[in-house]
Amino acid sequence: MVMAEPTNKNLAYLELDEQYVNPVLSRSARIVAERASGSWIYDMNGDAYLDMATGIAVNNVGHCHPKVVAAVQKQVAELMHTSVTTHHKPYIDLAKKLVEITPKSLDSVFLANSGAEAVEGAMKMARYITGRPGIINFRGSFHGRTIMTTALTTSKLYYREKYEPLPSSIFTVPFPYVFGSHFKNDADACVQDCLDQIEDLFHRIVSPSQVAAMIIEPVQGEGGYIVPPKGFLTALRRICDEHGILLIIDEVQSGFGRTGKMFAIEHEGIEPDIMLMAKGIAGGMPLSAFISRRELTSRWPAGRHGSTFGGNPVSCAAALATIAVLQEEKLVERSAVKGAEIMKRLREAAKKMPHVGEIRGLGMMIGIEFVDEHGKPSKYHAEKVAEKCLEHKMIVLTCGLGGQVIRLIPPLNISDADCDKALDILINAMTMK
Repeated sequence: MVMAEPTNKNLAYLELDEQYVNPVLSRSARIVAERASGSWIYDMNGDAYLDMATGIAVNNVGHCHPKVVAAVQKQVAELMHTSVTTHHKPYIDLAKKLVEITPKSLDSVFLANSGAEAVEGAMKMARYITGRPGIINFRGSFHGRTIMTTALTTSKLYYREKYEPLPSSIFTVPFPYVFGSHFKNDADACVQDCLDQIEDLFHRIVSPSQVAAMIIEPVQGEGGYIVPPKGFLTALRRICDEHGILLIIDEVQSGFGRTGKMFAIEHEGIEPDIMLMAKGIAGGMPLSAFISRRELTSRWPAGRHGSTFGGNPVSCAAALATIAVLQEEKLVERSAVKGAEIMKRLREAAKKMPHVGEIRGLGMMIGIEFVDEHGKPSKYHAEKVAEKCLEHKMIVLTCGLGGQVIRLIPPLNISDADCDKALDILINAMTMK
């Protein structure tokens, strides 16, 4: 964890936090945020922090975007909650909008509150409509912190340990993490090895006729910001089609322009059976969704799944405003262009840094992996960089199995000046001086 000496005005609340908040809730920086705007968070002392973490890829349109704030304020004054007692217009409007912006075959939407809830709903649906128990997940994945999603999460043992027994009939196969594999210089061989291990799974451990779904992040998030080689997801689509398995794409962290496309799966050009969304969907309000085809959802009877707060009118209004901002300000396109510029500058700077193993990403979902003198993952270097950034009042997060990766997830509308400032701070920290 990155620690910083708190200011006096922060200190009183940090002491209250230690007194009243369950210590299982970890925070990356000892800052008490009081307000935020655009790319900046301000603490109780008035100090400004440049935010390159955005609430873990939530504030894609920046903090407190005026159009999102206005939509929330308007909706709060009109209708705050109905649950399942009535229909309401924002839910219906948002469902229609999500159908418009997602892959063309997806046309049936369920709204929930968090990414984990979206995963849970998709798992229930997949098992119900296929009548099969098995789920295939991928090594390095992160899908949430409920018991079911913990069982699907393999990015760190820390998230699973001592929660056993976890739900069964989950089968984990390798993700094509080329840099961390035995095929470091051969992406095709890495992909083929992963596909071979899926076939081996089908021959040794579980019949594909007993597998309901395969769930995968199109870019791994908590696992290290790992982009699979082109063609891997297409191969999974082919395997799923061959065996009647549902392909579930988890866009919780990668969606809503983060990778330079509205959704990361668009880079591959395939369509999933179910797609999950959360984080960047509503500008900071709690909301998630999973979307599928009517031909599938029509086989899931009414009342077999539900949510008290999912699709809350206020969150739906925020989501509609957020999507409008993404489209009107062309932030998806900007993510692609600006993200490429950021990676180019980082790669140029890293040429003189042997402790930087790889810089990778899509759009503004960028990972910097650090290594030690033996080329092994280095948590030490990543944490030192994060600490140095915080000293210069910039927030970054780490990820990866060993905590060896710095992840950059700035607002998609970060100004050029703020972006340059962030890269100056980061590159200076990466020198390890």
